[in-house]
Amino acid sequence: MKLPFKIDLSGKVAVVTGGGGVLCSMFAKALAQNGAKVAVLDLRLDAAKKVAKEIVEAGGIAEGYECNVLKPDSVKGAREAILADFGRADILINGAGGNNPKGTTDKEYLEKEDLEKAGSELKTFFDLDPEGVEFVFNLNFLGTLIPTQVFARDMAERGIGNIINVSSMNAFCPLTKIPAYSGAKAAISNFTQWLAVHFSRVGVRVNAIAPGFFVTDQNRALLFKDDGSATPRTEKILAATPMGRFGEAEELIGTLLWLVCDEASGFVDGTVIPVDGGFNAYSGV
Repeated sequence: MKLPFKIDLSGKVAVVTGGGGVLCSMFAKALAQNGAKVAVLDLRLDAAKKVAKEIVEAGGIAEGYECNVLKPDSVKGAREAILADFGRADILINGAGGNNPKGTTDKEYLEKEDLEKAGSELKTFFDLDPEGVEFVFNLNFLGTLIPTQVFARDMAERGIGNIINVSSMNAFCPLTKIPAYSGAKAAISNFTQWLAVHFSRVGVRVNAIAPGFFVTDQNRALLFKDDGSATPRTEKILAATPMGRFGEAEELIGTLLWLVCDEASGFVDGTVIPVDGGFNAYSGV
């Protein structure tokens, strides 16, 4: 991985939830390349171990841990293991999150004739499964709140710490078809601001990165057909992104490193930084 610049994270310990995924594994590797010891947390232990192994093989220090961010006891167990291995946590990247088809409509717009097909032929707004919507909110919001409760206490006691949440462009303007995910990410942005104020007197900074459109394992099937060609949704996304392309995962690294570097961003607190190729700035005209 080529870094845009380097910072000194020697002696720091970074905890990355959702660390087995495309974007968060890249976060973990970038932090390790800058000298941090990295705890890779994921619901899938094999994925966490794989990323940690890749970091170690590249000359870094890392361990993988199984962790369900919706279960306080699971997060606490991961914390105890991390403290035993590394002694503390200085940086927390709240990367675990995602969507669920049960919180997604089939169409962008509701039309009167859709009401006759609702439930059987078509999933409309009126057919959204409350349990599916609840899962999306829990995964994104509680999946950020619980790890913060568990890991930020030690930071507050020491009087220094850095938390980076992962929001989304959905938080600025909701995308069609995914009301649960859009609402959940809006909650993350708001929670980031709330936490920043709440922790401001104990030396813990809280900010968020809001990625635009990046191809990941979760959204690949929505963006590309089996033959590799673009779906209609991809065509709309690229038409609304002034730079006319998807982001590359590595293009998030610069913002991440800036935010975790106390020397570079020590007075930056409660921000949500878009990394979106101009998507949020474009009115469509």
